[in-house]
Amino acid sequence: MTVIGIYGPTASGKSPIAEAVANRIPAELLSADAMQVYRDLPILTNQSPQGSRLAGIWPLEHEASVGEYAALAHSAIDEILAAGRTPVVVGGTGLYLRAALAELKLPPAPAPGARERWARLYDREGGQAAHARLARLDPAAAVAVHPNDRRRVVRALELAEMGESLVPERDRLWAGETRHPTLVVGLLVPKAVLDRRIEERTRAMFDAGVQDEVRRALAGPISATARKTIGIDEVATLPREEAIAALVVRTRRYAAYQRKWMRRVPGLVIVGADRPPGEVADEIVTLARTRERLPRS
Repeated sequence: MTVIGIYGPTASGKSPIAEAVANRIPAELLSADAMQVYRDLPILTNQSPQGSRLAGIWPLEHEASVGEYAALAHSAIDEILAAGRTPVVVGGTGLYLRAALAELKLPPAPAPGARERWARLYDREGGQAAHARLARLDPAAAVAVHPNDRRRVVRALELAEMGESLVPERDRLWAGETRHPTLVVGLLVPKAVLDRRIEERTRAMFDAGVQDEVRRALAGPISATARKTIGIDEVATLPREEAIAALVVRTRRYAAYQRKWMRRVPGLVIVGADRPPGEVADEIVTLARTRERLPRS
């Protein structure tokens, strides 16, 4: 049985298309979104009201990791397949999609305090000096990372300290093999249509009460990973119209980033999504059924 992965930029229609697929075949949806794993930001993270596995599984204070997510995703996919249903993995976070579908060789966890130590060095000596140190420890990673990218310079230094490299990590994450026969679909929507959808969805979020949702979330403990949710700062600090404008800009930039990631997903099949979700779902189901009839090497 073929696993179906549905990837695309935000507002490309992933959720309604996936739900339409599940209405056509015995299927179960599984979220592959780094922010939808949190249960207390359903409006801001655009969680489907119909729900899917691995959405809203952790409280906001939980420090999410791709390794922890991968273990849960693999277990869920195996369970769905064993029940005779099709797992439909849906998400806009490329890394989480690959984590769900493939066996990723992730680097070891950093030694206790290593990240904080390298971060202090970066702040104390500056980005150029920290990057020069990285160039001595891991020249290949230094080529791939800009000195002003504090997070990635620190990450590369802690990996280099353990004899690992940020560059092989990227290669491993994008290996082509999957755990099960898999069809990965990329949703293609014209930029002008996507821009309009993003603005419409952003306004709908405010109408649905996203400002109150964010205020409640920030009133309690919140992890560094949850704090990275796009729009949380804008919604919390700006008047409504200014927040909408700022969030639209950030979301459009993120959508552009997601479109670039689409080109890096091995074996991706592009499907036009500027049409009713049911039509797109029919094409995806046909592709999956055709693939299952083909002989496997």
